[in-house]
Amino acid sequence: MQTIIFLSALFSCFNCTSPGNNSYDQSKLLTLSKKITLAGVSGRMDHIAYDAEDHLAFIAALGNNTIEVVNINTGNTIHTIKGLHEPQGVAYIPSLKRLVVANGGNGKCIFYDTRTYSPLRVIDLKDDADNIRYDPVSNRVYAGYGNGGIAVIDANTMEQAGTISLDGHPESFQVSNKQNRIYINVPDENETEVADLLLNTIIAKWKNTDASSNFPMALNEEDNSLFIGCRSPATLEVVNTETGKVVYAASCSGDADDVFYNSSDSLVFVSAGKGFIDVFKTNSQKGLVSVDHLKTSYGARTSLLLPAEKKFLLAVPAHAGEPAALWIYTIM
Repeated sequence: MQTIIFLSALFSCFNCTSPGNNSYDQSKLLTLSKKITLAGVSGRMDHIAYDAEDHLAFIAALGNNTIEVVNINTGNTIHTIKGLHEPQGVAYIPSLKRLVVANGGNGKCIFYDTRTYSPLRVIDLKDDADNIRYDPVSNRVYAGYGNGGIAVIDANTMEQAGTISLDGHPESFQVSNKQNRIYINVPDENETEVADLLLNTIIAKWKNTDASSNFPMALNEEDNSLFIGCRSPATLEVVNTETGKVVYAASCSGDADDVFYNSSDSLVFVSAGKGFIDVFKTNSQKGLVSVDHLKTSYGARTSLLLPAEKKFLLAVPAHAGEPAALWIYTIM
């Protein structure tokens, strides 16, 4: 295993909270190509899902209690799902043309037919339904909720098939079919918990050591690496999934809420509420090398990477007189 690197010198080299301290050129990789206004949308924005066939982004407008359905090619909002209760997590199931929305306000996880946007089924998780992941291998939906649970739902029957019990409310989590595990950030307990997918039970708990408030997460299965965004201090950590140990770390922008890894070019994208996108290159010798630090808009902390289309989507809430919008970046 590589030696753990968490030195102050490293943080001074890769400090992404202040653009003036960076030695690299601004916006090397990302170019803002389009701003799609979300008319009448107010309040906080949350996660995004995507239908690649029809080029539709499903944006959880948490503060507006809606899901905004946007065609990213035409720039039009083609539908709005109304009457929700703080929608947070959202997942799209391509084979079934279904959208799943987790409502934080009332804990309900709702399945929709995206051909008609009619609700198909409601699973009541009681409280604070949050992040969602769809796993096409098992054809299951995983939904985090409440004070410590992940619901395991059959995507075909839309029935709950099991529950993974946790020590606290789950934030981002990632499914690994290679290891038959699910890795879960539990910031209330200052740890990452690991569950066995076959048994739906926790098999390991990795305590945070050098940073806390671990919210977003991405997975590189090929290299047995987790990328975890911590908010205190603002840090991107690389964790070895075989040992649970931090092998690299770098400072990043504050209030990170989404992290994505692109295996084709070994890039890690971090969207942060302080108003920046950070991009790192993973390197076996140097760890995390900061290659882009792009100013966005305050509160724009949720995003989605579209590697096949070389695009990066950013949900931008209304701020300082500017309307809410979906910003689309082209990856160079």
